Amino acid sequence: MLRTISSARPILLAGAALAGLTAPLAHAQDRPDQTLPAAGNDTPDTATDQERVSPRAAIGDIVVTARRREESLVDVPIAVTAYTGADLEQAGSIDITDISNTTPNVTLEVSRGTNSTLTAFIRGVGQQDPVAGFEAGVGVYVDDVYLNRPQAAVLEIYDVERIEVLRGPQGTLYGRNTIGGAVKYVTKRLDPYKATLRARATYGNYDKADGVIVASTPVTDSLRVGVAGARLSRGGFGTNLTTGEENYNKDIWAARGTIEFEPSDTFFLRLSGDYSHDRSNSRGGHRLITSLATDTPPLDDVYDSRGGLDDPKQDVEAYGGALLAEMRPADWLTIRSITGYRKDDSSTPIDFDALPAVDLDVPAVYRNKQFSQEVQALVDTGDLHGLLGVYYLDAEAKTIFDVRLPATVTALTFGDVDTNTAAIFGDFTYDFTPQWSLSLGGRYTWDTRRSVINRAVYIGGGSPYFDGAGTFFAPQSDFRGTRDFAEFTPRASISFKPVAGQQLYASYSKGFKGGGFDPRGVTTAAPDFNGDGTVSYDEVYRFMTFDPEKVDSYELGYKAALLDGRLNLALAGFIADYTDVQVPGSVGTTINGQQTFIGVTTNAGKARIKGVELEGRAVPLQDFGTPGDELSLAWTLGYIDAEYTQFVDSRGIDVADERAFQNTPKWTVSGTLGYSTPLGGGDLDFTGTVSYRSRTQQFELRTPMLDQPGYALFDANLVWHSPDDRYSIGIHGRNLTDERYIVSGYNFLSQNPDTGDFLRDANGDYIPTLGAEGVLTAYYGNPRQVFVTFGVKF
Repeated sequence: MLRTISSARPILLAGAALAGLTAPLAHAQDRPDQTLPAAGNDTPDTATDQERVSPRAAIGDIVVTARRREESLVDVPIAVTAYTGADLEQAGSIDITDISNTTPNVTLEVSRGTNSTLTAFIRGVGQQDPVAGFEAGVGVYVDDVYLNRPQAAVLEIYDVERIEVLRGPQGTLYGRNTIGGAVKYVTKRLDPYKATLRARATYGNYDKADGVIVASTPVTDSLRVGVAGARLSRGGFGTNLTTGEENYNKDIWAARGTIEFEPSDTFFLRLSGDYSHDRSNSRGGHRLITSLATDTPPLDDVYDSRGGLDDPKQDVEAYGGALLAEMRPADWLTIRSITGYRKDDSSTPIDFDALPAVDLDVPAVYRNKQFSQEVQALVDTGDLHGLLGVYYLDAEAKTIFDVRLPATVTALTFGDVDTNTAAIFGDFTYDFTPQWSLSLGGRYTWDTRRSVINRAVYIGGGSPYFDGAGTFFAPQSDFRGTRDFAEFTPRASISFKPVAGQQLYASYSKGFKGGGFDPRGVTTAAPDFNGDGTVSYDEVYRFMTFDPEKVDSYELGYKAALLDGRLNLALAGFIADYTDVQVPGSVGTTINGQQTFIGVTTNAGKARIKGVELEGRAVPLQDFGTPGDELSLAWTLGYIDAEYTQFVDSRGIDVADERAFQNTPKWTVSGTLGYSTPLGGGDLDFTGTVSYRSRTQQFELRTPMLDQPGYALFDANLVWHSPDDRYSIGIHGRNLTDERYIVSGYNFLSQNPDTGDFLRDANGDYIPTLGAEGVLTAYYGNPRQVFVTFGVKF
């Protein structure tokens, strides 16, 4: 029987950064991804037994499902890091961004101005802009259902089985292709044998108060039901001095329900639904410069703000459901169907200038919905393992926002993007001998993207859509377009196991991300490309579109479980050739004498990404003091050299030497020290983690003051578990040195296009490109947080 292995339990408690200690840290339950048990598996133990077993279990026994089947991670020729829900709970982890600090070459952050929109980058590939029309570079999956949009994708960690992070292009094993990597969020299976109840309470500084309760019960021998609910709240780290509201607060309700039907060991059905409602205040940014028109200086506290925009109220509501059906018509064949539906609506006021007056205020609404269907046939004949699948996605994304400027001039933008995609994919591994294996996979993807983009100027106030008093003045865009894309993306790997517990592998994979239309594009700003004195529809179409991007990724890796499982290593080196890189952005400009903004999406011609990832874990000392003592070490290191080799700007000049990858630090490093000892009949676990990220650029062009220098964070945890693991009490600390670090921001100041230096006028003042006050606004990571947790299981 396959069980959760928690040999590194004391290592895995090191706070928000801790979860990604090493690729071989992944743990899995008996039916990973809610699949049927493999032939010959024993009946699973109770949920509690699965979650917590002896800390002496061998590290090399760890099991994952990165290739849609149960495997020891030492045997998986993929760069993957994974975390169990039990270990995340013990670490006091809060949301999905907590796993970023100790996962090499990965950035997961909360986007600008919100609590719930995700910015994700893996190995330099990602997407920072959350507006409709741009596909994600990193795929996020909830129980194998792909989330098409980043809104409501900062997933809170509760009732989670595990989280896995796969680095590099994914497409031959998963329904929706992703060019940079994948983050899989897997919820818990219900206990088939007895009723269970778990509760967890948290209280800390900034009035942090969380409560989670999870319950399930068998109804019959084949039917069981479960529910989970969470209330997550926190006071603000600062204050909006204009509105009086708390800034950086949290106010979230969430729930999940599950019904499972399993009449035999050859059929399994799971219906699940979830709901979340985030009514946190909008995050106000921190001005980095003195305002140009009113000479208002920056505030002393980086978590305070002065933004006056307070309509619409911040409100994010998201819900969805999934139906998983599996049957095993033969011992060697499993058929799986995954049906998913999701919908989210977000209202958010973004005050770019962070000042009381209307200077660059953006009330915005995001509305997304999607339906997906995936069918897989999984084959396991002993020497041959693999799957064939088909996938379909129908998604709609709307982005609607005002851009309110001085002199009561407003530009209303409406972007409606429909995406239809279908794919056939497969991936098979053949074991020629116990030492040699070959994997071959491929995917053919068809994408269709339809866009409706409208833009209008109002004067005298905001647009009527946001209950403004403005009067319609002039149209700027009325565009409709359709684009079709089709691409074959192969994958291949060969692996060699010289001895048991060690593997060498080499792999190649191709990634693809479709193109589209910039929903912020302004058709009246389209240039006369052919110089004939008029701007045709073809020239407007060319101006509004951007092309697909592609990547060819090559990887060499080594994985090992050594010294009787007391030392685990995972080493990967990779090179990726990246073409037509999509670089979305918006710039201030003047059209017909009126200051406004336009969306500008560039396809940077070529880039080369090289890097190394090292993850390790060791248990050097056991029973060295009190019997049952254990000292453990874990470390991660990510190095990435990402550079543009061709980047032609709007002037027709190749500026590759002056451009850098956004949200991609060259170094990501972490180290964790853990100590576990018996106490009071139970176990007391201490861990401390230091994580470091080197200098990070917010945008491709260097932005002084907004780009974040290298910084380190220190987290620590002290957790006691009762003898039967029924009770747990923990003290957790995040960012204990109270580091101030920028995670995102806005810039609308005139810059030298070659160096990034800010331009100044004759008086030495910055030159704004939008508004009169000048916008250089930053958003910060969380300050020091200390909180206690109490858990109970029945």
